[in-house]
Amino acid sequence: MPCVKGKHPTKHSSKTARFIQSIRRHKWLVWLYPFIGLAALVWFLVRVLPKPSRATYPCQRVAFPLATGFVTWLLGITGSAIAFRKAKREFARARYILAAICITLSVGFIWAAMNNADEEIVYAHEPIVHNVPMGTGIGVHPGRVAWIHDPNATDWDGSGPPDWHTDTCTDPDVVEDMLSKGIQALAGKDSDAAAWEAILREFNQRQGRENVIDRSGEKVAIKINFVTMNEGGVNPSPWVTGIKPDARSNQIDNSPQLAIALVKQLTDVVGFSESNICFLEVTMSIANYWYDMVSTEYPDVVFVVKKDYPLPGREECVYDTSAPFYWSDPITSRTAGKTQDYIPTRISEADYFINFAILKSHTDAGMTVSGKNHYGSLRTPIESGYYDMHLTRPLEEGGMGHYRANVDLMGHPKLGGKTVLALVDGLYAGTGWDANPFEWDMAPFNGDWPSSIFLSQDQVAADSVAFDFMDYEWNNTNYTQRDGYNQRPGTDDYLHEAALIPDPCSGAEYDPNDDGGLTESLGVHEHWNNATDKQYSRNLNPITGTGIELVTGLRKTGDLFEDEDDIVNFKDFAVLAAAWRSEPGDANWDADCDMSPDDIIDEYDLAVFCANWLN
Repeated sequence: MPCVKGKHPTKHSSKTARFIQSIRRHKWLVWLYPFIGLAALVWFLVRVLPKPSRATYPCQRVAFPLATGFVTWLLGITGSAIAFRKAKREFARARYILAAICITLSVGFIWAAMNNADEEIVYAHEPIVHNVPMGTGIGVHPGRVAWIHDPNATDWDGSGPPDWHTDTCTDPDVVEDMLSKGIQALAGKDSDAAAWEAILREFNQRQGRENVIDRSGEKVAIKINFVTMNEGGVNPSPWVTGIKPDARSNQIDNSPQLAIALVKQLTDVVGFSESNICFLEVTMSIANYWYDMVSTEYPDVVFVVKKDYPLPGREECVYDTSAPFYWSDPITSRTAGKTQDYIPTRISEADYFINFAILKSHTDAGMTVSGKNHYGSLRTPIESGYYDMHLTRPLEEGGMGHYRANVDLMGHPKLGGKTVLALVDGLYAGTGWDANPFEWDMAPFNGDWPSSIFLSQDQVAADSVAFDFMDYEWNNTNYTQRDGYNQRPGTDDYLHEAALIPDPCSGAEYDPNDDGGLTESLGVHEHWNNATDKQYSRNLNPITGTGIELVTGLRKTGDLFEDEDDIVNFKDFAVLAAAWRSEPGDANWDADCDMSPDDIIDEYDLAVFCANWLN
């Protein structure tokens, strides 16, 4: 039974002439509903009885209503038959009133059964289940996503010139400040240096390696998204010239201002050498305007583009034959006889991977954020002779509970498995793979550009938050004239799959490294409570919440409870008490409570807390 979720169902009556004629021609169709209902009931019982926690899985959330609907239908038919037989007996005995009551009951049972199965519900996508987290959070603060919004970052009229990417339209100073605030909020530290130290230390501990003090010799690979350089029949090819097609000149790429701010953080704050930082777009080229802006500021940074498409200052992608990549697609005919994939050398040799995605929807995949950004981490997704990554997009395989190729990409230890930061550029955002930019109507944007960035150490959590923002905005507003987002069934299926490893709903064994399979969740997935409050389970309950935490800035020291009251009080003391004596790795560890900081919640932290009491 596929894993399906839904929202805003639309109904159509099955009582049409065409449908009735179809039933008459294909009499077996009358048994379709009870067969599906019975199958759903059996599936639910088989999966949930041995392990009741599976009832929260998305596949069981769709199986359960189908199963209960089948039971209701069956009881209705059975009840009607019993009542009708009783009516016949009472009528024969001249007990007309009792017979009339039984006939009424019989009709009522029939009506209930037909009302339960008479209309087919068609969903734009699966139902949204709010605040039911799945998977395990990752990061200094597991599952934390920092969202920084500043409308002063963008000042573009939507057409140009000047173009969106110029410093006139995108303020580099504001963007730099946003990134600084985001890094600090993500780590819960009051300086960029302390925040990066916490992030990198936690990452190295998770990777099972020692924390490095001198990072000048370490390497960072940053995956960007330049799918707007798609050739599209343009002659001469933008891959060769480095010039975007005129039709896409103001369609959104990674903001060069945010890229420059990121390199500044990595070099000036963390201490990475400029020459050890690499931007990659191995399926396309990197546009001249973007390369010129970033390389002017940082000339020693490396820029990698598609093999056989050289451009001045840009390096052609080469592959590490000692780092093979395997697809876990259970349909063997899709993988049989395909050319072996390998990780690009610049990524396989990197110590850290930053997934620098764009907040945008996708016509065929529903959305393209961190997960789908990986479709450009190896090669062209549909390159001849290789495994076709598009086979498992929602367009080709809709609904829930399917193998998804981007989960393999997110989980390979030399690719997505070394993600230290997911950075989602939402300064402008856009619909469709080619990122047509539109102002957003939801609060707090109110008809302006989203002017936002999202940061997380948890790539699953980052995309989950991005989904909620885009799903509400595109659905809440009349975007019928805007190509690119139709709430495809299965859009967030890859997040369910990634979160539920090693027991995903599809049953697929994700093993991209061919070493026995992924054994741990790739992150935590959850949907917010509503678009007004934008709260996840850790916001609603910082003590017992296990899902996502969305923060909008650095909280004051001691203000531990996510109630935005800016007062250190008994609510915050309860959070401190719940984390008492914990250390990193403990189940009750809370990095916000480590106010000393010394990697243990103890009397030193209590002293800091008391100094801020009722402040």
